[in-house]
Amino acid sequence: MSRFMLGYIQRNSPIHRLSGATKLLVFLLWSILSMAGYDTRIMVLMTMGGVFLFILSGTKIREVSFIFTMLLFFMGCNLLGIYLFAPEQGVAIYGSRHLIFEGFGRFTLTQEQLFYECNVLLKYAMIVPPAILLIVTTDPSEFAASLNRIGVNYSIAYAVSLALRYIPDVQRDYENISQAQQARGIELSRKASWVKRLKGAGAILLPLVFSSLDRIDVVSRAMELRSFGKYKRRTWYAARPFTPADRWVLILSGVLFALGMWFTFRDGNRFYNPFHEG
Repeated sequence: MSRFMLGYIQRNSPIHRLSGATKLLVFLLWSILSMAGYDTRIMVLMTMGGVFLFILSGTKIREVSFIFTMLLFFMGCNLLGIYLFAPEQGVAIYGSRHLIFEGFGRFTLTQEQLFYECNVLLKYAMIVPPAILLIVTTDPSEFAASLNRIGVNYSIAYAVSLALRYIPDVQRDYENISQAQQARGIELSRKASWVKRLKGAGAILLPLVFSSLDRIDVVSRAMELRSFGKYKRRTWYAARPFTPADRWVLILSGVLFALGMWFTFRDGNRFYNPFHEG
């Protein structure tokens, strides 16, 4: 698979062998715990856990390097934006002020702000690997069947399956359109200025939108011709039963989630404050 593609990569790892519904439920618990608190100790542990799961899945960095590069870029923009718009946010949260650098005007640098932005970075670091794993280790058809098995309406489950299948298709269309536009003389390489590359990206966007709409129309007509949604139930070719491994993973995830929530809110404050005295 191209490093520009983000889609299912077939392998025989313990993560791949889990049911799609199991991975979704674990990801939801992981996401809720990630969003709920700012306890640095838990975030560090979850980041290490996410990296471990990523390694366990056998996914290579080069297979998703483009996605990681884009995410790192947006993470950097977000951290810079936080500082530009609220350079004293950490001071307001932790209730103390330890100056590192005086700076210019209101743009000072404090230990509290630096610690807060490190926590925001950890937020990304602990949620990105599981999110990518959910996509690259889950077959879309099996995922839809698993969702329907746990009670999700099959129309919704099938919509999720189509969305997962659609991600690599859109990326592939983008690459094809980009190469076609470059063949017509539109410079999109790194040799061109970022202004020209931005204008060139606009020449890709419109054909990409129209090709996506055309694909949606084709798929919807095909589903309509096959009377999709007429019956309350349907069978699944790629259905996979829950295994003991799925049950143990769900039990372990539930226990760890409960412990994480308790540890985060045990003192009534979701922020871990190392600057608190006493």
